[in-house]
Amino acid sequence: MPSFEILPQETRKTFFSACALIRENFPIPGRFLRALPSQIAELSRLLTNNRGERPLSYLTRPNFLSAYMHYFLPWNIYRLCLLLHSIDLNLSSGDSITDLGSGPLTFTSALWIARADLRNIPLEINCIDRSAPALKAGSKFFNALCASANMGNIWKINLIRDNIDIRRVARKGNKSALVCAVNLFNEIYESLPHSDTEGLKHTADNAAQLMSDMALKDGSILTVEPGVPQSGRFISFLRTAFLETGMQPLSPCTHSSVCPFSGNKKRWCHFAYETFDAPKELQQLSAAAALPKERLVFSYLLTSATAKINTKNKLRVISDSFPLPQNRFGRYGCCSKGLVLLAGERKHIEKIFCGSLIPMTADFKGRDEKSGAPIMEVI
Repeated sequence: MPSFEILPQETRKTFFSACALIRENFPIPGRFLRALPSQIAELSRLLTNNRGERPLSYLTRPNFLSAYMHYFLPWNIYRLCLLLHSIDLNLSSGDSITDLGSGPLTFTSALWIARADLRNIPLEINCIDRSAPALKAGSKFFNALCASANMGNIWKINLIRDNIDIRRVARKGNKSALVCAVNLFNEIYESLPHSDTEGLKHTADNAAQLMSDMALKDGSILTVEPGVPQSGRFISFLRTAFLETGMQPLSPCTHSSVCPFSGNKKRWCHFAYETFDAPKELQQLSAAAALPKERLVFSYLLTSATAKINTKNKLRVISDSFPLPQNRFGRYGCCSKGLVLLAGERKHIEKIFCGSLIPMTADFKGRDEKSGAPIMEVI
């Protein structure tokens, strides 16, 4: 499947239509519309720098839910679409999906937008979140998506109001072919000091156990988190926890060897993309809230107990391009040999996108002085 450097044209068109549907289905009266940018800025503050002030039920508040639907939902869908169109989720007719912390059905809507090949396949999706208003708003938006394409919704959507407790391993209900958690666990580990390595590892162990308990033996598990350093370290610990239970990393990893970022506080696995092709109205709203989105960043992990990694001798590009001495440029990549520096002329390096899978050459020439990684020449 393609790498996730840019949305395919059809997906981009559908996403633009989805943004218009949000404005149509969740209109804001003029006197409140003027306050929307400040509400977005306030919610962003509570989601980032002032997390301790954020109530657990923040999406039950009409002003915050409105800010979330008009700003955070479309950006999160955009980010997920970049990922979902490029990975194999191995879903078949009649399969079920469990989406933990689904909010306003962000994952479900992104899957419908990004994967036209799945729209006519009967799926059952269990959307679990503690906020009933968010689930209800997401259901309304998703139904509008289906109606806009003149399609009957053949996906069965179950809205389940429940708190996600990673300490509660055993859960009632049938197991799913895909268990996913998008922007869920950061709400748990964000309260930990960055020096609390054991606390972060313990959180990852519990999260892996919870999701494994909800997945079929031949099912898959997808975890997507913000692409910040703490999230990258969490994903690395999560990968180790899954390996210990027999689940193999399928993406972005090209191998099941030790993660080269394990214990590394200066580097972390994440993917970043420019937003130059995002809808103008969404960019303008971001600017009005003083939160311009020039880049979308995320860390993720897709695992399965039965599927095998089919990327032998492949390298995953995991960084932007950057200048090197002697007018050369580089990007970092990850493979079975660990971290690798791709180096070459600028025109060759910039043809490679973050997230791409490329063949790994047999010869390495020296080591990167900064990271110690072996150097692979790109010509």
